[in-house]
Amino acid sequence: MNVNQPRARPPYQALRDKMACPGALAHAMAAHNPLSAKLAGQAGFDAVWGSGFELSASYAVPDASILSMSTHLEMMRAIAATVEIPVIADIDTGFGNAVNVAFVVPQYEAAGVSAIVMEDKTFPKDTSLRADGRQELVRVAEFQGKIAAACASRRDVGLMIIARTEALIAGLGQQEALMRARAYVEAGADAILIHSKQPAPDEILAFIAAWQGEAPLVLVPTAYPQLTERDIRSLGKVGLVIYGNHAIRAAVGAMREVFAQIRRDGGINQVDRTLPTVKDIIELQGDAAMRVLEQRYLR
Repeated sequence: MNVNQPRARPPYQALRDKMACPGALAHAMAAHNPLSAKLAGQAGFDAVWGSGFELSASYAVPDASILSMSTHLEMMRAIAATVEIPVIADIDTGFGNAVNVAFVVPQYEAAGVSAIVMEDKTFPKDTSLRADGRQELVRVAEFQGKIAAACASRRDVGLMIIARTEALIAGLGQQEALMRARAYVEAGADAILIHSKQPAPDEILAFIAAWQGEAPLVLVPTAYPQLTERDIRSLGKVGLVIYGNHAIRAAVGAMREVFAQIRRDGGINQVDRTLPTVKDIIELQGDAAMRVLEQRYLR
């Protein structure tokens, strides 16, 4: 919370600039609430990925178009109000057809996000990395219409529209993935997110090698973590890497460990010394900024 000055320029500009810079690679960390987003900013990430998977997990429901748009939108609004870095909203399939998208995009833009990512699956979607998941894609022309609607409905052309093709996830092969990516750029997409669930990066590397489009690519290396940022940067065509679910996985792992130790120990005496202090949490809550407001305005 900055009580003194507004942002000097729109957050999306920093994201656009870095993604367009030759040899640069922007990086985004997933978040499911303002606290995890704030920690991502403090760690030095360029952007926050407003993950549908993480938010669904935080509600303990499947990532299968179960949470409402309003739930996701309000969380993106809360995150964008908390951090200075750009927020990339994962809007899944756009909550409906092209008409729905035309109504949805301005609401996310007003919420303060810098980019939206929309995927070419049917509604309701199934999470991409689920074994034997339901990975059905919409027609190319239909998704082109959704992209065009997103581009036309944004009030500021700076808002990035990133099209995500799930052709490799659906097992449709490289040519289908490349054809869809080209078609989505023709429809107005600013970047292409190409996704894979293979445990090795081979099919992603093959796609990147074959990609001749000017739009930058976006990777989410959850399934192939051995591909480092140095490796990705050397490819020359990737503008953004997203770590798509590591905040929720870290939180679940830490909570399981701490909760189990408290039950084993029959109390918190041992575990308490390993945890962040209450003072640390109060600082993360923005207590210092609130004290400035108290001194300035409480009379």
